[in-house]
Amino acid sequence: MSGINIFRPGLLLGLTLLLMIFAAPVARAADSPQKGDSVQMMEAFDRNTARVEDANVLSDHKKHVIMFLLGVPLLILVLITGALGIAMVVYGKQVFMMHMIFAGLTVTLALAHLVTGLVWFYPF
Repeated sequence: MSGINIFRPGLLLGLTLLLMIFAAPVARAADSPQKGDSVQMMEAFDRNTARVEDANVLSDHKKHVIMFLLGVPLLILVLITGALGIAMVVYGKQVFMMHMIFAGLTVTLALAHLVTGLVWFYPF
């Protein structure tokens, strides 16, 4: 048989790929929406984006409440750290490790409180 054997796997695969490459753009061109549809889609997307941005905005009252909720544990940690320092110095208690742990927690919460306050309330 000297003719082209269409059932050879390589040739069949090649013909299938060519058909997919050239037939897919024609099918997609027929399914493309009208110009007005795409404009309506973009307008709906813009309205939805504006609604989401409005929903994510915190009021000043909520910001103040969050800062208060960060400040109360910060004040408690400062008092505990100070009390442990006084207990070490004045009374000779062996609480250095606890003092350092509470000091680290205090500094961490103080930095979080500082950054939150600067981002929310400082007019950049």
